Amino acid sequence: MPLDNRIVRLAVCSTVVLAATAACAPESDDGAGDKPAGASSCAPGKLSTVASGKLTVGTDKPAYAPWFKDDDPANGQGFESAVAYAVAKRLGYGKPRVAWRTVPFNSSFAPGAKKFDFDINQVSISAARKKAVAFSSGYYDVRQAVVALKSSKAAGAKTVADLKDVKLGAQVGTTSLDFINDLVEPRQKPAVYQKNDFAKSALKNGQVDAIVVDLPTAFYITGAEVTDAEVVGQFENSTGTPEQFGLVLDKESRLTPCVTDAVDALRKDGTLASLEKKWLSEAVDAPVLK
Repeated sequence: MPLDNRIVRLAVCSTVVLAATAACAPESDDGAGDKPAGASSCAPGKLSTVASGKLTVGTDKPAYAPWFKDDDPANGQGFESAVAYAVAKRLGYGKPRVAWRTVPFNSSFAPGAKKFDFDINQVSISAARKKAVAFSSGYYDVRQAVVALKSSKAAGAKTVADLKDVKLGAQVGTTSLDFINDLVEPRQKPAVYQKNDFAKSALKNGQVDAIVVDLPTAFYITGAEVTDAEVVGQFENSTGTPEQFGLVLDKESRLTPCVTDAVDALRKDGTLASLEKKWLSEAVDAPVLK
């Protein structure tokens, strides 16, 4: 056999052996094989973010209390502002490297590319929303509650059935509205508002008998904004799985596993519980509407 042919055959055989060895080689035990395709390495402060070197966080405006304070997400005050900065820190981005962007509530989980790395705005995790966006693990277990003027016929409600004949209202696109339609099933069509501010105004003016919001918001409304209103009660968790707020990410975001790891770490080390106690302590409890 000519020398040239022997060299070619040797090279081919070597290539086949190397390929076979690579195919049978054990996977790395660093967890990389468990990450979704294109996943970020989660290197602190070096993620593939919307703006290079910065972490862009979205939320709506107004930024409501007690989730934010003074309508200023960047001040670190309020539960969700504090959570956002805690997550950012876990990801390797200090406060100066966090940029805030105004994102309307419904736009945050609508289909399409996002101009934020994650959005934090009391967005409940749901199967329907997961069709359009990705979520981190939950950072807060939430209940929905009913707020009514003390003089309203809704104020004496003790059960869900007691709400069937009252005029209810809620913000569009929220699980609050879902609870009205799917659980209460009122005889009157509920009033739907673009923002909670409009729902609160309708309550003040007697245009609705009651509104449905999350429990911490309900306590803030009755304690600081509509003082002649009261928290009538909260809806029971009948599914066994708590409703949770999650950070919203682009459907194809490579940051999702990194952000989820950060949220999980903050839950494990007690940070989330500590922030909840600090900023949401007034939302202690309310009667359960059976």
